[in-house]
Amino acid sequence: MPGQYDLIIVGGGLGGSALAKCMAEHGARVLVLERDQQFKDRVRGEFVTPWGVAEANKLGIGGLLRERVAHQVPWVDFHSETFLMAHRDAVATTPHRLPCFAFYHPSMQEVLLDAAAKAGAHVRRGVSVKDVQAGAPATVVAGENGGAEKFQARLVVAADGRSSAVRASAGFKVQRDPEDMLVAGVLLDGMKAAEDTGQIVINSRLGQVAVVFPQGRGRARAYLCYHTGTQPRHQGATDVPRFIEDCKKTGVNAGLYAGAKPAGPLATFDGAEVWVEHPYRDGVALIGDAAAASDPTWGQGLSLTLRDARVLRDHLLATEDWNAAGHAYAREHDYHADVIHKTNQWYTQLYLETGPEAVARRTRALPLIAQDPTRQPDGLFAGPDVPVDDTTRRRFFGEA
Repeated sequence: MPGQYDLIIVGGGLGGSALAKCMAEHGARVLVLERDQQFKDRVRGEFVTPWGVAEANKLGIGGLLRERVAHQVPWVDFHSETFLMAHRDAVATTPHRLPCFAFYHPSMQEVLLDAAAKAGAHVRRGVSVKDVQAGAPATVVAGENGGAEKFQARLVVAADGRSSAVRASAGFKVQRDPEDMLVAGVLLDGMKAAEDTGQIVINSRLGQVAVVFPQGRGRARAYLCYHTGTQPRHQGATDVPRFIEDCKKTGVNAGLYAGAKPAGPLATFDGAEVWVEHPYRDGVALIGDAAAASDPTWGQGLSLTLRDARVLRDHLLATEDWNAAGHAYAREHDYHADVIHKTNQWYTQLYLETGPEAVARRTRALPLIAQDPTRQPDGLFAGPDVPVDDTTRRRFFGEA
């Protein structure tokens, strides 16, 4: 029947395209509705730590990313201001034995959306979703050029980002952390950074993090994370010099930026986590940022998106009862998203809070972590399959 599918995926980004490719390869009738006719550079995550690369491999897209768009980054340097604390070998020190990936987001989207189409998914671009009605089947009303069409499917998947139109239309209740961190970012050409090493510079005195993730051939995505109200937002080409100076003040080697020029827009966005508890009901599932947008200060968003796509795929392929599969996915999502949420909050509290109490906390905890690095939960690199109980928290903060 025209307009009727097994699966309608709204959003042709990392999670939506990966899920579409996987399900089409298994014979599902898949429709992908993507708003953009052409993907453009925007400030967003472009770095995947080893646990996310492992999820990409499980989804069967790791090799494609590696061959077509991903720049492999096997090392990550951690600085406390200008002092190098660790030169971490990601392959040797993580349970997945994998490097990090960095890529230009629009290129990644084109590669994966094309792969989904070649796998048999029906891809429509330039289409905006107007309404979503949960049910059996679920219904999507979408249109282009002023027209409207109705589509139905066993399952509608919202992969349309932090400000998900599907999530709002389907009536999911959104929760949000208080505003705290802001994240500014820009793509820079002509960077002098080592191309096999990511740079993460923490300045606890200022409560800031500056990051440089190389993408190869002198190009890198640079970020600055700082507390709301401590300085103005960085926005537009005229703010690029101030952005670079603020990164230098955080502790990044000034030489990295010598001769660097912007290759895309500079923008700042709010870092407060936004999430939905149990992101499935009545034939509608949320994945990626639509389900839980983690604080980008700690760079877990793309990995969480890949985990969501993989978990939902596994449950859909395991049973013909897709309603049960949706609930099983949502339960598993809530667990792994909560682990990352907690560890992100712990990292911010220990490394980025300012004031006398925060200084005392670091004075107590950091020497113990230096003596025994296992005190720090490794969610950043190992993912949500790490313990996050009260014993873990107390060891991290030097309370036990």
